[in-house]
Amino acid sequence: MKNLFGFLISLALGIVLILVLADTSAFPAFGDVNLADRISEQYFNITNVEEVGSANLVTAIVVGFRGFDTLGEVTVLFISALGVAFIFGGVKQKRLDLNFKPNFMLRVGSNILFGIILVTSIYIIFHGHLTPGGGFPGGAIIASAVLLLYLADDRFRSNVKGFKILEGVAGSVFVVIGLLGLVLATAFLQNFLPVGTVGNLVSAGIIPVIYVLIGLKVGSEIAGIVDNFLTEEESA
Repeated sequence: MKNLFGFLISLALGIVLILVLADTSAFPAFGDVNLADRISEQYFNITNVEEVGSANLVTAIVVGFRGFDTLGEVTVLFISALGVAFIFGGVKQKRLDLNFKPNFMLRVGSNILFGIILVTSIYIIFHGHLTPGGGFPGGAIIASAVLLLYLADDRFRSNVKGFKILEGVAGSVFVVIGLLGLVLATAFLQNFLPVGTVGNLVSAGIIPVIYVLIGLKVGSEIAGIVDNFLTEEESA
């Protein structure tokens, strides 16, 4: 009964959010791109945006033209997460005991917000080539949802092993895509897929794929860091 109650509230909030955003002039129509008004083309010397396929020129530069730098940033985060795991990790761990016991309303409310936060992160990741966002902020939002459950439910413990597998798979596929660019094109992480139409969800070649992988990798790594900070080694 409690799960049904939480589901109905989540559904009602989702419908309200959709109706509010759909009737607001501040949000342009999906896929509405006016390339003629993009002053940034003058600064980045991109005279033909269709060659990249990304409506977000910052994304085109960070993931497209400077994709190797993005791989380095992901590597830095991996090393940081690995260092935290070496310092705080142990063979047997248990959750830290909180000084307060979350009540029923806090637990139900956190479960409702958890779904909304995840949907928001998915939207930001999948639309990184169309609007400001992408894998890094989307992954951080995923980790914030895990942190919310840690703070709102004293019985919650994330599946650290699953996060490690997800992080490893996402990072490996990222490198494989980069090597495919080297083989099928001319440079590491160079696009080798059709760019599509600028403004469409399925466009920009490998950029959306890379952002999804980055989002999963960043989210799993930061979630693992959260788990390490909120757990302690069990006494023998």
